[in-house]
Amino acid sequence: MKRLVKDESVCVECHRCEEACAGTYFKTKDISKARLHVKRNEGEKPDITICTQCGKCMEVCPVKALGRNKNGVVMVDQKKCVGCFMCVAACPLDAMMYSSDETEPYKCIACGICTKQCPTGAVTLQEVEE
Repeated sequence: MKRLVKDESVCVECHRCEEACAGTYFKTKDISKARLHVKRNEGEKPDITICTQCGKCMEVCPVKALGRNKNGVVMVDQKKCVGCFMCVAACPLDAMMYSSDETEPYKCIACGICTKQCPTGAVTLQEVEE
């Protein structure tokens, strides 16, 4: 199954991946709305936050609004979601996102749009084993 894979050692913090994601899913240039995030840790290499599709968020959802699609990617069913954000709190990687102007959480769905904009290959879409 395909997953986003990161190599923070080659990230140049251009934020193109975030711009592509935010533009695609929220029609905005506001990178805080991206489904992945790049941030700098004081004097260290960048930290890229992406969903590994571990499924911890699915375990805590009281209405079963999270499930895997045929490709094994964890998806949010917005029709079922009640906006409790328990999934956000349960995510061990802080990869389940939310915004004050959205009623449901959101996350990376391994679509690969970000990878097409990354000039260094810091974020790639790869076939991985479960």
